[in-house]
Amino acid sequence: MLWQAIGAVRDLKRVHDIASVLIRYGFGDVVRRIGMAHALERAGKALHWREPGELAYLEPASRVRRALEELGPTFVKLGQILATRVDLFPPDWITEFSKLQDSAPALPFAELRAQLMEDLGEPPEVLFAELDTEPLAAASLAQVHRARLSDGTDVILKVRRPGIRPVIEADLHLLERLAEIVEAEAADLRRYHPGDIVRQFTLSLRRELDFAAECRNAERIAEQFAGHPEIVIPRVHWQWCGERLNVQDYVDGISGRDLAATDTAGLDRKLLARRGAEAVLKMLLEDGFFHADPHPGNVLYLTDNRIAFIDFGMVGRLTEERRSQVARLLHGLVSRDSGLVADVLLDWSDDDRYDPESDLLNLRTEIDTFVDLYHGVPLQRLDIGAMLSDLLAILREHGLSLPADLALMIKAFITLEGMGRQLDPNFDIAAEASPFLRRVLLAHAAPAAFARRGWRAFADTVDLLAGLPRDLRQFLRAARRGKLQVQVEVLPLQRFGSQIDRAASRLSLAIVIAALIIGSAIVMTVDKAPALPGLPSLGLLGFISALIGGLWLLLSIWRSGGPHR
Repeated sequence: MLWQAIGAVRDLKRVHDIASVLIRYGFGDVVRRIGMAHALERAGKALHWREPGELAYLEPASRVRRALEELGPTFVKLGQILATRVDLFPPDWITEFSKLQDSAPALPFAELRAQLMEDLGEPPEVLFAELDTEPLAAASLAQVHRARLSDGTDVILKVRRPGIRPVIEADLHLLERLAEIVEAEAADLRRYHPGDIVRQFTLSLRRELDFAAECRNAERIAEQFAGHPEIVIPRVHWQWCGERLNVQDYVDGISGRDLAATDTAGLDRKLLARRGAEAVLKMLLEDGFFHADPHPGNVLYLTDNRIAFIDFGMVGRLTEERRSQVARLLHGLVSRDSGLVADVLLDWSDDDRYDPESDLLNLRTEIDTFVDLYHGVPLQRLDIGAMLSDLLAILREHGLSLPADLALMIKAFITLEGMGRQLDPNFDIAAEASPFLRRVLLAHAAPAAFARRGWRAFADTVDLLAGLPRDLRQFLRAARRGKLQVQVEVLPLQRFGSQIDRAASRLSLAIVIAALIIGSAIVMTVDKAPALPGLPSLGLLGFISALIGGLWLLLSIWRSGGPHR
């Protein structure tokens, strides 16, 4: 139950807040099923159950999004992570989650000053020639102030909100407990893998709290674009950066959301779309280290049709093998190789529930139908965004999910195509991706790559052989000492044993009932026994007990599907 899972009185108020918001948005049944209502009743708190009114008429995705907004910053961040899980949620849910904006009321600069002095080592007015105490932006984790260095360089100070880490950690602790309860108590919600989502969210949010890690991400991506002057990554000023403070160059550009200003500035939309696509595809397919949240708010358009990326708190990583799998997947689609597509999808899902004779056959049949839609379509005319969305629908239908890195990659692909079409209605991401995919496939098949993989396999084999004598010695030592144990689980026998156990329990109960009936009949013949309504009381009690036991036995047999089971 939730009461035992939480185990701390300090969590109760927050649990009460969460339950109240869920009830208000029409999720009272969820609150009951996962035990939150029972826990709060035991704690002596009253949940004022009432009809949610007009909120109940909203679509479920809208209600969840509004509930997350009301629950506060941690849950808004959770919604932003859910927006990346295109493998678990259909497009309408992803659209709603993508509307979640991380904003919060700004703190007065006076409340930040003590922490800033601690991080900088001296008063900020001494270090900076100018410092604007009015924030440029304020979010749940930090707020941004503009400043100027003594050499005239404009910078931004991203300052973490004082005291925010313990608040976040408390919410993460509570979310972890709630995920465990949902997986245990709500079978229909288990398909969304709440435990995995909370683990991914926890890792992501803890990285986001570390501004030094964000600075390292920015520098790494800046190195990837060192030879590309059309892509701008703000420079990091390491002498002032740390876990709670990020100081980078200020970039004066047009937000990716403001297309009217882009036209007014005379920028070339088609060129911007192509350059943005090339930048993101390079990060995804060549470098394997990418900006995982390239939405329009994190993209700025500059003079000379340059593009700046900002906010590197959320990044993704793709190994060489992952990038090769992406290329193989697209190759399998255009070459109508459903087996290759199914193999890649199952490798991605990492799910062992499929066997070649049933579930896998059904999956491949669906993929056969799916690839027919793209048969004969050149890669340059392939709508990658629609194709990936259709593939994800198949995964959801079969209850498969993707690792977090691939979910981030696919979300970045879909976001990229959406931004490109906003800039240029004729934008073709497949045409832009085609040369990158060819290079990935060629690089994977190159002699150097073969040699590298062969060397790794050889080194693993040598390590295995080198450790074999030690492992064999430990095995024989355990056998000589009688500590070697072999455990074999035969599931059909386990089920058979459970059936025998239930049958024995019912038989025992039937014997007890029969004994009660016989004993009660004998007692009924005793003349001097105490009587109730003219009948011997002990005999009457025995018959009533036998009746109750018999009814329970019949109910047990009926609920288990009959005596043959």
